[in-house]
Amino acid sequence: MDLFLLRHGIAEDPKPGESDSGRTLTTEGRRKLRAVLEVAREADVQPSLILASPLKRAVETAEMAAKILEYDGEILKTTVLQPESTVESVWQEIREHRAESALLLAGHEPLFSSLASFLMGAPSVRVDFKKGAILKLTIESFPPLPRGVLNWYLTPKLAPAR
Repeated sequence: MDLFLLRHGIAEDPKPGESDSGRTLTTEGRRKLRAVLEVAREADVQPSLILASPLKRAVETAEMAAKILEYDGEILKTTVLQPESTVESVWQEIREHRAESALLLAGHEPLFSSLASFLMGAPSVRVDFKKGAILKLTIESFPPLPRGVLNWYLTPKLAPAR
């Protein structure tokens, strides 16, 4: 399975008294995310399934990915991709979708930096997972503990503005 971790783009600052879950992507966040996703499309990223955290900024990120990557399926929202989730619960969710050829997860920090390390079987490795960045792993089997291979990692700073 090709597994893509896509951190949401830059979101608006929290407003006093408003829930964190309703924060939306900024114009800059959308622009930088679009640049990353266009490079991903050129790298032939074609998810067979997209899962997203239910938080608004992650859903918006997943929707942009679906449009740019020409994904025509449903985006499944799952609480296991919320920031406070555990890497073990995300791995269990991935294992439930092991029949997929390419799975894209849209989510948050601090989960994604820990998740990337965990999925490579190297939980002590630190990953600086930037907003709007995408990471590709290959998962060849689905044992209780993962042993994925890092293929590439693209941040907005490396994606050419278009």
